[in-house]
Amino acid sequence: MKPKRTALVVAHTGRPAGVGVARLVTERLTAAGITVRVLESEAADVGTADTEVVPVSPLAANGAEMVLVIGGDGTLLRAAELARPAGVPLLGINLGHVGFLAEAEPEDLPKAVDQVVAGTCVIERRMTVDVTVRLNGDVTATTWALNEATVEKVSRERMLDLVLEVDGRPLSRWGCDGVVFATPTGSTAYAFSAGGPVVWPEVEALLLVPISAHALFARPAVVSPHSVLAAEVIGPVWGQGEASRAVLWCDGRRRVDLNPGARIEVRRGSEPVLLARLRGVGADEHAEIGAPFTDRLVVKFGLPVAGWRGRGGGRLRAQQADLAAARRTMAAGPATTAARQRDEEPGGDA
Repeated sequence: MKPKRTALVVAHTGRPAGVGVARLVTERLTAAGITVRVLESEAADVGTADTEVVPVSPLAANGAEMVLVIGGDGTLLRAAELARPAGVPLLGINLGHVGFLAEAEPEDLPKAVDQVVAGTCVIERRMTVDVTVRLNGDVTATTWALNEATVEKVSRERMLDLVLEVDGRPLSRWGCDGVVFATPTGSTAYAFSAGGPVVWPEVEALLLVPISAHALFARPAVVSPHSVLAAEVIGPVWGQGEASRAVLWCDGRRRVDLNPGARIEVRRGSEPVLLARLRGVGADEHAEIGAPFTDRLVVKFGLPVAGWRGRGGGRLRAQQADLAAARRTMAAGPATTAARQRDEEPGGDA
């Protein structure tokens, strides 16, 4: 008797397109003999007579072989909260605006489902960060992030006063709007918007990126994945007469309020997030390591590559055709664009 195959489907049900795609995925997986689970909160929209309904909990993905995510990056970050403790890979179908974490576009759906059924997806281990908050030496909160942990000011009119530390040594004191501690996966999210570098996901490193810091030395820093980064909230800020108030956000989803004197420690996560990648979608199936992410950057940001010939020269026409097709998809029309951009989930689509 063959073992039971199970997949969890998570969708952004605030989008009609997301509901439709989720139902199509469910039907195709069920027809292939795979049992489909849906979350209790989404069952009314995407469930069928054949689906299993499970509560939203860290146990939702236990025993599943894949979590298929229909939506933007925000939806995938939500699904990662379920997949990470179960050690189950995520495969994203992008309905968002940029969608760096999602693997496939809606037009890739048949191939994506076929590869899930065949078990031919490639699994990537994405580095995470574990975050510890202390006050007067006592641990007050622990959490984690796939993209980034950010310490941000609460009051719009006041700066945040922070001292940054690397491996137990003080680095600098900043009056700033905040600081981003990011993973390579998160380098194209909030850290990118704050002026940080793009780091290929295969690189193991931690990023420290200030947000609007008033300081001569306020450059982004890339440090060892074995380092421990820390930020201490101090105050009052220079001349303001009040103590700084701050908040910690992880992936834009998990919030911890920070009092003056709070210490935030960031280190490499104990558990990675597993992302499923498709073969032969967006790049040559046998392309060298790093090429798919390079293609993703070119397509997502519309980077100019005209004139590139590559080592063989003959790749040029195929590459240009791929990019032209991708750009046609991104510019498919106002209705499609609006559908992709509406109702992005928290922590979404950077």
